[in-house]
Amino acid sequence: MLTNEQIAKMIKDGRDFMKMPIEDPDYKSDQELKKPQPPLCKAALSDVIIDLPNNFHDLKIENDFLKVINTRQSHRVYTQENMSLLELSYLLWTTQGVKEIRGKSYATLRTVPCGGARHEFEMYMVIKNVEGLKSGYYHYLPMTHQIELLKEVEDLNTIIGDSLLQQLWAVKANVVFYSSMVAYRAEWRYGVHAHRVALMDCGYIYENLYLACTSIGLGTCAIGAVDTPYVNEMFGLDGEEEFIICAAPVGTVSPSNKDAEQAFYAFVKENDL
Repeated sequence: MLTNEQIAKMIKDGRDFMKMPIEDPDYKSDQELKKPQPPLCKAALSDVIIDLPNNFHDLKIENDFLKVINTRQSHRVYTQENMSLLELSYLLWTTQGVKEIRGKSYATLRTVPCGGARHEFEMYMVIKNVEGLKSGYYHYLPMTHQIELLKEVEDLNTIIGDSLLQQLWAVKANVVFYSSMVAYRAEWRYGVHAHRVALMDCGYIYENLYLACTSIGLGTCAIGAVDTPYVNEMFGLDGEEEFIICAAPVGTVSPSNKDAEQAFYAFVKENDL
């Protein structure tokens, strides 16, 4: 069990990390030292590559931005109806899609902002119920707007539950997104400051996911409580150079489940908070 002194030190370390107190005029990042730039994204690992549709105008998208903002919420109750491949494609495009390559191969300009346009995150998925796709582990290829099937897996409920520390409501999602950080992609430019910047970058991705889901009538809930070593092993990540940061189940939702959604907050009334 952690002592009070250990807890206090960890809190102080966390605050110092967020304040980024390192001030050394002689410090230089690897980019400033002219070291080779890492790749902009990971290459495909599988021979099973699936093209994603991009006819997004065929989706029923809510165009009233204020309505999208006002109706955005975390959803933990899913109806388990089919999600279309076009809907999945839309979510991947709005969270990690590449719009342009800057320079010869210096940076990608994407649908989300990112410090220094490093885009140090990769998107992996456990797909359960998406039209036309086998259930299993997938990885998004942003340069070509494709996904690759890493491993076909039939019974995913136990895996999803274990990966999210037994948050079992997530097993009814159509797909669970998992974001990994390829650390040196950000460290090359920002060095010791990269990890603080990366946390902000991750937030941009998941806010876009929330808004994109809301705009087409789907629901999501970002999760920080992830069994990182377990998920690293799921997707074959080394846990050092690349490691999972967070996750988000996404599923079909219904207004009729409003009371079931509110049940997750019953503790507020029970504890007179």
